[in-house]
Order: sequence, then C-alpha cells, then structure tokens
Amino acid sequence: MSDKPLSGHRVLVLVTNYGVEQDELLVPVRRLREDGAEVTVAAETTDAVQTLVGDKDPGETVEPTTTFNTVDPGEYQLLLIPGGTINADQLRLQPDALEVIKEFATSGRPIAAICHGPWALVEADVLSGKTLTSYPSVRTDVRNAGARNWVDEAVVSDSANGYTLVTSRTPDDLDAFLEGLNTALIGS
Repeated sequence: MSDKPLSGHRVLVLVTNYGVEQDELLVPVRRLREDGAEVTVAAETTDAVQTLVGDKDPGETVEPTTTFNTVDPGEYQLLLIPGGTINADQLRLQPDALEVIKEFATSGRPIAAICHGPWALVEADVLSGKTLTSYPSVRTDVRNAGARNWVDEAVVSDSANGYTLVTSRTPDDLDAFLEGLNTALIGS
C-alpha cells in the first residue's frame, strides 16, 4: 500500500498542442504525480504540446499521452483544464474535448479549471448555477453562460448542479488551486 495521498486516483488533463500556460499545466501535473495520482495529458494530436510563459514566450514541451478523440473519460476521476489564452480559445473549438467536459459534468465527476480554462466550460454549457473564478477577462463570458456568480478569489469550489467545479484565477493561485484539486479528488 502506498503512503502517497492520491495513489489509485486518475486525472485527465485537456490541452491543445500550442499555447497552454506552462505552469498551469506542469505544476499541477508534477504535483499530482508526486502525490501518487496517475495523470494523462490528452491533446488534439500526438504532436508535442508547446507551452507558453505569459502567453508569449516559449516554455517547455510536453508529450501528450493520448488524444481527445481516443481517450475514455470514464477511466478518470477528475478533469483538469489549464489556461493560457491561446490554449483555452482553441480548446473550446474542439468538439471531442467539449464532449469529454460534458461527460464529466453529467456523470458528477469533478472538473478543475484555471485562468482562461473556463472558456471551454462556457462552450460545453456546464456552468449553469455555478459560482466560480477565472482570469478577469473571462468573467462576462462565464456570467453569460449561466453561472450564478463570478468572484475574485484564489480558489473557488462549487458543488451545485451535480458536480464539483474547482477554479482559480492565475498561476499566482496555483498553491490554493492544488489544494482544491486534492480535496475534490479525494472526495470523489
């Protein structure tokens, strides 16, 4: 038996192949794995994922584990959607990624999104009645998508309407975001 708190838990991360904010992908993935979770990174294609720092400077590259159209979302207990303006804008245009998001929400499994990541949740139409946070420029989109409230807090966890949603604003909130992820995952 492992002494790691997240042993036996499986997390799915959705990103596009270009533009995900480096720390919003790598910090959670590394921490989740250190804590014993199995983490799968699904992208649009099997090409390397080019991260960015501050939406402009090239960051590290990451090899995706699988693709949106081949992953079985039913095998995972939590969905993680990192931000990055380009990543989030492109992710919300991917029908297969949106289907994964909808499956998590309708099955009652937790979803976590940071920064611009909630854009994909807007497009998947899973925010009705939720209270959440995001990068401030996403606030109006979130409200227009039926969210009950947008708040300016480091992390928000909301269990309304059948699934837990954990959200944060920026990479500065990663410590609080990771605590929220762990709580959602252990409780799932």
